[in-house]
Amino acid sequence: MGEENNKAADSLKAFKESMELNTRLNQIKHKIMVLSGKGGVGKSTVAANIAVSLAMEGRKVGLLDTDFHGPSIPTLLNLEGAYPEVIGEKMRPIEYGDNLSVMSIGFLVPNKDDAVIWRGPMKMNVIKQLLTDVEWGELDYLIVDFPPGTGDEPLSVAQLIPGIDGAIIVTTPQNLSLNDVRKCINFCHQVKVPVTGVVENMSGLICPHCGKFINVFKTGGGEKMAAEMGVPFLGTIPLDPRIVETSDNGEPFVSHFSNTEAAKAFRGVVQPILAMSGSALSPDVPAPVPSAHQEQAPSGIYKIAIPVTDGVLSAHFGHCDVFDIFDVDLATKQVVERETAPSPPHEPGLLPRWLADRGVNLIIAGGMGPQAQQLFAASGVDVFLGAASDDPEAIVAAYLANTLDLGNNTCDHHDHNH
Repeated sequence: MGEENNKAADSLKAFKESMELNTRLNQIKHKIMVLSGKGGVGKSTVAANIAVSLAMEGRKVGLLDTDFHGPSIPTLLNLEGAYPEVIGEKMRPIEYGDNLSVMSIGFLVPNKDDAVIWRGPMKMNVIKQLLTDVEWGELDYLIVDFPPGTGDEPLSVAQLIPGIDGAIIVTTPQNLSLNDVRKCINFCHQVKVPVTGVVENMSGLICPHCGKFINVFKTGGGEKMAAEMGVPFLGTIPLDPRIVETSDNGEPFVSHFSNTEAAKAFRGVVQPILAMSGSALSPDVPAPVPSAHQEQAPSGIYKIAIPVTDGVLSAHFGHCDVFDIFDVDLATKQVVERETAPSPPHEPGLLPRWLADRGVNLIIAGGMGPQAQQLFAASGVDVFLGAASDDPEAIVAAYLANTLDLGNNTCDHHDHNH
């Protein structure tokens, strides 16, 4: 009888925890994992600067550091020694500025030099607590920074959080790092997490004296690998000595050197994340680097698809009559060719695959549901939302001139993916 009572109590406790977890997660619009196949690629630096960049755009952001063995976020944000306020059985994350809330394993370890030796099940429980017992409140984005590899931590989060919006995978140009990234991509496929894209960090050097680019290591490996694996390539972040300096000082690079090439590269990485909410590009952010997996397109050609109804951009991409597909030369900013293709049948999941198979790099639309955005990201097609109903050629011209005005996502569909 006692054993049965214990089992019933455990079941009730698990049910309550599950309900609390779902309540917390329902307050977070988008969840992004930041992964790397190996250490030393600057993954936590990328995660911190992505979170700060999103906060600078006015979004409410949470940054969760789940690295049990080397939590770097407290150092990167000058929060070492901070401890979250405990109210009852709940913890409040550390507030960093107006829009960023931070929680790290490092806040819970008394001595940062202590070795943390926890087995898989214990890690799972701690991560579950960080998601359930931390009062995140309503967030636009939760950025989760993981230790290197594909071990217990990312697997736990993938299991605990259904419908993760995507994973950003950080690499460096060396083959050793690129080989490990392939494992990360395969891991994401296995746990059904869309790959938002690959970032090649430490790609060349910005000279501190003359400001010129120096190709210290080989470059382009991340883009080539992303092409081979069929996932988006989000861009390269050059080495800049000031990134090391600001990181050591606990000062986010993007907020202190916002006009540098490296800061612009960080903000370029953020654009696909902002596109999940149909957000506009910042005026000083160049058009993102094209996804490179479409090998059928001629070299230097970027394909842009516009959903069209009655000759103008359709308010929702899934309701259009045809797609106008423009081949553009990004170097000359000219339209090379324009094709009008009848829209295929509106079957669930078909349009993202159909456009990707036609070599499309970017779709510009008025509105799109979140599931469709995930499918486009998984297919390696960038998405810009909130465009006005205008002549497709004028929209492409504005994109090439970097003057495209994007408003809010006009779609309120949340239960289908076309």
